[in-house]
Amino acid sequence: MLRTILVASLTTLAVAGVARAIARDDRPQVVSRVDLDRYVGTWYEIARYPNRFQRQCVGDTTATYELRPDGKIRVTNRCRKRDGKFDTAKGTARVVDKRTNAKLKVTFFWPFSGDYWIIDLDPDYRYAVVGAPSRKYLWILSRTPQLDEATYRRILERVAAQGFDVERLVKTPQRAGATERKNAEIVSR
Repeated sequence: MLRTILVASLTTLAVAGVARAIARDDRPQVVSRVDLDRYVGTWYEIARYPNRFQRQCVGDTTATYELRPDGKIRVTNRCRKRDGKFDTAKGTARVVDKRTNAKLKVTFFWPFSGDYWIIDLDPDYRYAVVGAPSRKYLWILSRTPQLDEATYRRILERVAAQGFDVERLVKTPQRAGATERKNAEIVSR
């Protein structure tokens, strides 16, 4: 009887361990390497999964990253609200995977932080795709306010191959002139 209980317990532990390993292996794959000096700067949001912290955003959404002397990254997210005014959120990102620089934690409200995984990145840093291991969040970013349709479709194929539901993506309207003027204001400050 004791032997049966022991075997059953070990089997249960083994199955649970395998299930955890499978769950870990099922997470999205990040890019092999991110050069942070090239990654910093302003990115335009091309599309995103709807989320609660951007519910006020109707367009002209950007993310600007700046390296700080302490190695962390200053994050400034901006978007246009329904009333035409811009909403700004400032935070800090830190690299949690120094081997690739592709896994970061971003904090806007201490002590809470979120996963920021770079899962696709153009070799020339023209576009990037950021997601979370839970696949709850996803953003497609570009250095320009628009991304050509062929490139966007190829990104969607790779994102879908990583297990993300591309049907959930909502495209972000970008009025290039207005957003670029606002970004120029940030840079000139």
